[in-house]
Amino acid sequence: MNIDRMEFLAWMERLMDRLDMLGNNIEDFQKKRNNIDGEELLDNQDLLQMLRISNRSLQRYRSNGKLPYYTISGKLYYKLSDVHQFIRESFNPPTPK
Repeated sequence: MNIDRMEFLAWMERLMDRLDMLGNNIEDFQKKRNNIDGEELLDNQDLLQMLRISNRSLQRYRSNGKLPYYTISGKLYYKLSDVHQFIRESFNPPTPK
């Protein structure tokens, strides 16, 4: 099967156009993510999946004040930096033998 040069270049041009379009869609998606002061916000579902915990555990962390949260339009959000801090504070290093 032989493809002449012009046909190949046209095919490559279409491929590059589609890749550019996908790149623009990804940039738009990233801009639409929830941010506050340039910091990413996570909702309950994001955090439950990220930490692999139950909804009740997440509620307990909020109630105890261990995990700061923000309510925006009746929905709970968590700053990514607060989540990282919570993980650092909750991490128990292994005890030496």
